[in-house]
Amino acid sequence: MSQNPVSQTPLRIGIAGAGFAGKFHQRNLRHLPAITTGVTSSRAESRNAFAAQFNVPAFESVEAMLPHIDVLDICTPPSSHMPYIRAAAAAGKHIIVEKPFSGFFGSPETNSKEDMLKAVTDDMQAVRDLVAKSGITIGYAENVVYAPSVQREREIVETTKAQILRMTAEESHNGSHSPVYGIWSEQGGGSLIGKGCHPLGGVLYLKRKEGLARNGKPIRPVSVSARTHSITKLPAFEDRGYLRTKYKDTEDYALLHVVFEDGMVADIMTCELVMGGIYDYLEVFANNHRTRCLINPTRVLDVYSPNRKEFEGLDLVEKISSNEGWIPADAEFGWGNGQLHEMRDFVNAIVDGRQPESDLDLAIDITMAIYAGYVSAGRKGAEVDVPRI
Repeated sequence: MSQNPVSQTPLRIGIAGAGFAGKFHQRNLRHLPAITTGVTSSRAESRNAFAAQFNVPAFESVEAMLPHIDVLDICTPPSSHMPYIRAAAAAGKHIIVEKPFSGFFGSPETNSKEDMLKAVTDDMQAVRDLVAKSGITIGYAENVVYAPSVQREREIVETTKAQILRMTAEESHNGSHSPVYGIWSEQGGGSLIGKGCHPLGGVLYLKRKEGLARNGKPIRPVSVSARTHSITKLPAFEDRGYLRTKYKDTEDYALLHVVFEDGMVADIMTCELVMGGIYDYLEVFANNHRTRCLINPTRVLDVYSPNRKEFEGLDLVEKISSNEGWIPADAEFGWGNGQLHEMRDFVNAIVDGRQPESDLDLAIDITMAIYAGYVSAGRKGAEVDVPRI
């Protein structure tokens, strides 16, 4: 039972982080029994601009905001996630947390990948114990889980009791806009954690659902093999100016092979080397069907503009470099990639007193698989067991 029972009045949500993620969380709270009652950011100008745009109070810190909210929505860089989770849990506040869930934020030059995995394992055990003690609900904002195509595949798997034999999935684009992306101490890694968490979250979620449907128990990852590369740092790389190249100490390409408890497999690819917007899909090969989940672009709506100025300021498709020519636009902001649906599930789960589809267990498995992957990459692809919490 939560220490912070929810009344029939709208949930009071406080958003930590006034950048891109905070803004799309705010926009996707529409038509829900929730109201934003605060925003905070480390930069005063950022939080004040957000407060003015959305007509919400601005607070100097998460600690100052906590007494005025029921739910802390964490949309800050990953290095701040665990401190904010601890603060919210201690105050009995429910939590929504953006991906990546957490990680290791020391230097990769002075810390081995094995040390990183050990530290992350300890953190995941601690956060599980803390959440169990506090009785709060955590929603892990992995939008791929909520993409309509993935949810339809989940329905197919559950209804037909399908056995998933293998999956392939990817998320790639031409580099993050975040000023701290590419800095391990802020992001906890590069492409593998920053982008790979999305397709990995989708495949782990579907295997969990398969196991529950077939045997009443989630099917979880047991081992991984991985390779990472820094393509844009290679002497042979020719920079034409279309790809981000500012990566201090992180990779810009990763490949992760996952083996599940039942021996079935999944392959995840992720990188910063793709132009033309986000390339985001998940394909399932089962014993009774095959499904291609086309997440981004969704190809529901194609819009043509003869001049980029015509659509300036419109959120037609994420990470595209120019609103000119034919554009595979989103029919509704946040619909095709699941961002709209995840906020609905989180708010309703808290109100109903249940666990969301993307919960703490999934967040922990994703994090553990990624850092086992970093250990494997350091060993040039050797198989590494995924620690269990």
